[in-house]
Amino acid sequence: MSLERIGEGTRLSHAVVHAGVVYLAGQVADDLTLDVAGQTTQILAKIDRLLTAAKSDRSRLLSATIWLTDIGSKDAMNAVWDGWIAGVGPPARACVEAGLGPGVRVEIAAVAACV
Repeated sequence: MSLERIGEGTRLSHAVVHAGVVYLAGQVADDLTLDVAGQTTQILAKIDRLLTAAKSDRSRLLSATIWLTDIGSKDAMNAVWDGWIAGVGPPARACVEAGLGPGVRVEIAAVAACV
């Protein structure tokens, strides 16, 4: 079976497609000065671009894992997430608090079926 790497670097690929499934690495915002809602918005846009490159889209998400530096910011993140996922069916999801890099307030990884 073929394996496709998207955004391949020396340490990781931003996405890997295998057997009709796309696995996305944890995505973080480019602008770390933004609040949780702003970072989540940037991350979800990145996820949309990666899914498109892998011939998939958010309606085909199977699972997502979300890490927050402060679980108290979950409502702000969820407000953005809920708008993004509305109407396409939510994936299985986990959301936990974790120590992330400096300025990183949220990180999201996902798995989706390809078209």
